[in-house]
Amino acid sequence: MTAPDAPARATASIRRRVLAAALIVLALAALAFIVFIHSYARRAADEAYDRLLTASALTIAGAVLVEEGRVTVELPYAALAMLGSGGDRIYYQVEAPDGALVTGYGDLAEDLPAVRSAETVFADSSFHGEPVRVASIGRLISASNAAGWVTIRVAETRGARTALASEIASRAVLPLIGVLVLALALVWFGVQRAFAPLTTVEAALRDRAPQDLSPLAVPVPVEVSQLVAALNDFMRRLASVMNALSGVVADAAHQVRTPLASLRAQAEVALDERDYQALHERVAKIHRNAVHASELVSQLLMEATLTHRLESRESVLIPITDLVEDVARRFDPDEAGRLAVTIAPTLAGARLKGDRLALQEMLRNLAGNALLYAPGSAVEIVAEPAGKERVLVRVCDRGPGIPNAEKETVLQRFQRGHAGAGTVGSGLGLPIARTVAQAHGGSLSLQDRPGGGLEVRLELPLAPEPARVRVVLKRGAAAIALALGIAAGGGWIDAAQAAPKPYPAPVAGGPTLSILGTTDTPQFELLIHDFQELHPDVNVTYEETDTLPLYQRTQEKRLDADVDLLVSSAADLQVKLANDGHALPHASPLLPALPAWASWRSEIFGFTFEPIVIVYNRALVPDARAPHSHLALTELLEQETDRFRGKVATYDIGKSGVGHLLAAQDAQISSNFWRLTRALGRADVKLSGSSPAILEGIASGSLALGYNVLGSYAYARQRLDKRIGIVIPDDYALILTRVMLVPRWANQPDLGRTFIDYALSPRGQAVVAGQAALGSIVPGTPGGWTAERISAASRGVLQPITLGPALLVALDQERKARFLATWRQLVTDGSR
Repeated sequence: MTAPDAPARATASIRRRVLAAALIVLALAALAFIVFIHSYARRAADEAYDRLLTASALTIAGAVLVEEGRVTVELPYAALAMLGSGGDRIYYQVEAPDGALVTGYGDLAEDLPAVRSAETVFADSSFHGEPVRVASIGRLISASNAAGWVTIRVAETRGARTALASEIASRAVLPLIGVLVLALALVWFGVQRAFAPLTTVEAALRDRAPQDLSPLAVPVPVEVSQLVAALNDFMRRLASVMNALSGVVADAAHQVRTPLASLRAQAEVALDERDYQALHERVAKIHRNAVHASELVSQLLMEATLTHRLESRESVLIPITDLVEDVARRFDPDEAGRLAVTIAPTLAGARLKGDRLALQEMLRNLAGNALLYAPGSAVEIVAEPAGKERVLVRVCDRGPGIPNAEKETVLQRFQRGHAGAGTVGSGLGLPIARTVAQAHGGSLSLQDRPGGGLEVRLELPLAPEPARVRVVLKRGAAAIALALGIAAGGGWIDAAQAAPKPYPAPVAGGPTLSILGTTDTPQFELLIHDFQELHPDVNVTYEETDTLPLYQRTQEKRLDADVDLLVSSAADLQVKLANDGHALPHASPLLPALPAWASWRSEIFGFTFEPIVIVYNRALVPDARAPHSHLALTELLEQETDRFRGKVATYDIGKSGVGHLLAAQDAQISSNFWRLTRALGRADVKLSGSSPAILEGIASGSLALGYNVLGSYAYARQRLDKRIGIVIPDDYALILTRVMLVPRWANQPDLGRTFIDYALSPRGQAVVAGQAALGSIVPGTPGGWTAERISAASRGVLQPITLGPALLVALDQERKARFLATWRQLVTDGSR
């Protein structure tokens, strides 16, 4: 007996929640207004009565005289008559320049200093146990050869002020309470009216039959139309999925019944068989039927899965090269050895947009069929351009082929040609492939291969990419190659220091923008050249340095010349500079486009999006054995320490600011950080000052693995050198942003701010995502190196390093010293 469906748990009424929220908001707003009104009323009362106190003090000051070398004053009547209208007590005092009492109350405002200005100074004090408001003013007098300031004070108790403030507040608060009650009534009435259309939708849904998934057609306001549209879209997709699943179930019931019945019949006959040879033949038939049933069920389940995924319309950007390589790795080594893959050079960097699993399954089915029907011969997978913005993938074999009369038949579900006789198959592989191709806006066709065999032609649209980005990627490759190159004769472990480089303005006579940064000069100069296209009268000087020297020179004010902009990948050190008052604020209009984690105090701004990756030499570490997580890297070094001894590199965090930042972040996130550090030490890790230096070692083969390498450098170098493999860790990957700030002593601070705005603008971000290949941080930027594309290539969690005071914790002197000492002991044994 089936239990009835449990009713949906009802939460609090939306009407009541809205009313309660409105009541709380209005009450808080009313409270804030009351506090503001009381504060304003007190200030208004003080300002009104302060004018009277000032007038009284000025009147007394005008009566100050010097007679026979002595300060005297004849107190005017009006000086006190204008005060005390509300019954307040009035006090006054006149002091000579030497502090002697001239007249008035000698103990008035003893805690206040003498006045040395003609400007009125107000203060709240206490006199004889009562709060008073005191106005003090100075009067300069001259006697013989000397001059001095006479101090005049007038004080008044606060009775009249308090009464006036209370009257102002009460006259304002009472109408506010009335407005609050009226607002609550309007909110309740509005809520009742607002939810009326939902009742109409509810009634329409309740009156429907369970199998009725047709669109709702009820008149609703614009605000509710989005909900109705979402319901209709959901019911449309649900109807599509239900129809597909019904078809799969019906097909499965029909198709699986035959092999299962055959299995049962063969098994029953085998039970009674006494002849060994006949029994062996029966078992062989049972095995063939079981394999057929398994293949059929597997394909049916895959078809159902792909139908659901294609209906869900989830899509990512997939490089064609990655797609083909992923499919090739799915086959056994013997079968993969028969695959010959050719990708046209013009498709380097080209991408498809769609469902990754569906595209992989489509290509795997085509390659698998070719390998099955052409045993012992090579199967070619060729990708080449097919007109504008399209790609043609050809899967070619030397099998028996398919007659023209059967080419359309085999593309139907559960249909197989005569060539398939004697081989296990379900008749679903080609139909699935065509369905996936059509769902992605492409087509699939079968053609005879010249010389014999079959050629499956798959044509798909490429993901759109602006022409400008495709061109500048090629132009930027040469610049990146220069950026990653190591000077001849120099060792790969120490990063080279660049001298300041001038970039004269196209139009002479303009100002000079001086930039000190840690980005490699050939990469950063791409931004400089583009910036000068917008500002042709600006000269630029760029000096390249390392993260720690940049910080230390700035903190200790040891810069060789005034600098207008600092650019560093050590985000924590940039935060420290801003926190210590070395940065000027900049209210950039482009700040809202930045992610919240990429700026702080409107003083520091991140402009790149760079994953921290693991790199490896593909000749020394096959792709299949590359570590895909921090734990996998740890276990690999622990298990094969001797193999990787002296063949692993990472940052020297004692000398590299960005290296220390990455290590500190790893230690905060990963409980295995110190275990990994110990494994690096046992493998005699090589310590470097830069990512390009590590990549040079990987490319040359002197290194097998590199840990915590900047992804921007790694991907740029990989485009030029396929010996380098890259892994974005599957567990988590840190995301670093290069940070800009305008130093407080800048000669041209406005030019520094202008460059920040340029770097954050769509044009600057396009250069960052294109030629410079540093990774754009602003969403929606076109190009090959964007936050969206980097995120799509990652399987794990992407953890941005948030700019803010939290980064200062790792820079605490004591904490950093202990961290470095422990790290150095583990990775160097104290010998380096």
